[in-house]
Amino acid sequence: MTRICLVIFAFLSIGMHQAEAQTSDLARIEYTYFPQSDSDNSFRRFRALINAPIKVKEGSYLVIGAEYRNVNLVYEDLTPFPTRDLERFQSYDLSLGYTFKMKNDWRFGVKTGTIIASNFTDGIKSDDLLFSGAVYFIKDKDMEDQPGTSKNWRLILGLRYSTTAGRPFPLPVINYNVRASEKWSYTLGVPKTNLKHYFSEKSIVQSFVTLDGFFANIQDNIDVDGNPTTKPADNISMTVVLAGLGYEYYLTDHLLLYAYAGYTLLNDIRMRNEDTDDVYTVNDSNTFYSRGGIKFKL
Repeated sequence: MTRICLVIFAFLSIGMHQAEAQTSDLARIEYTYFPQSDSDNSFRRFRALINAPIKVKEGSYLVIGAEYRNVNLVYEDLTPFPTRDLERFQSYDLSLGYTFKMKNDWRFGVKTGTIIASNFTDGIKSDDLLFSGAVYFIKDKDMEDQPGTSKNWRLILGLRYSTTAGRPFPLPVINYNVRASEKWSYTLGVPKTNLKHYFSEKSIVQSFVTLDGFFANIQDNIDVDGNPTTKPADNISMTVVLAGLGYEYYLTDHLLLYAYAGYTLLNDIRMRNEDTDDVYTVNDSNTFYSRGGIKFKL
């Protein structure tokens, strides 16, 4: 149970850069693709991450994390500005966390991270640098000791602040997970809610509602409309709320393949100026969404 709490803390995050959270992954390789409805544009993303817990003393751990993302925006629609420098965005995320046991089955965690996210047309600039910080409280009851009973639950409460969100206040992390029986479990929370059915411990299907997104600086800011009174685009962000179905298959006890498909309920890809005002909407029509990959988890 200590390891489970530790790794959950390691990867919990919310915000537009790391919105898929509530996992226990030590490593992951993933590819995301979705076309844009009423458009010939498309979004493609490659993602790889690794997390390493280091024991400090009994019940206390440092967690070092690293993640790389490569986002490809394919523009086929006509735009009033050149898109050559807006088709490829990359991000590099480094994080450091610390967690320790508290009384009454509670665990506390704190995490800080640095993200470099940009189209990198001219090396690395100060505006490419982003920061995040979070605190978590985790209570875990018999998730491994008594599988398939009503005592199997986990509660996670936290706050996370990130400069990618563009808001001067932290956002909540809430997660309540219950393994209700051998065949069913459910998760209620933000940024992900799901219902899982276990054909076996190796073969699992789920329905879900979740968040996804990205944020990156635009070097050499883009004039989007030729209007001298309009400030140029300073950054680009995507916010997606989607619902769908997923399937997971365990190759070993800890290595699994997964695939998710669904439809967006909110699909918001926008460019904003330095005042965080919208200056251009790339696309906001709902569309099909898919992602899949392989991951190693506890």
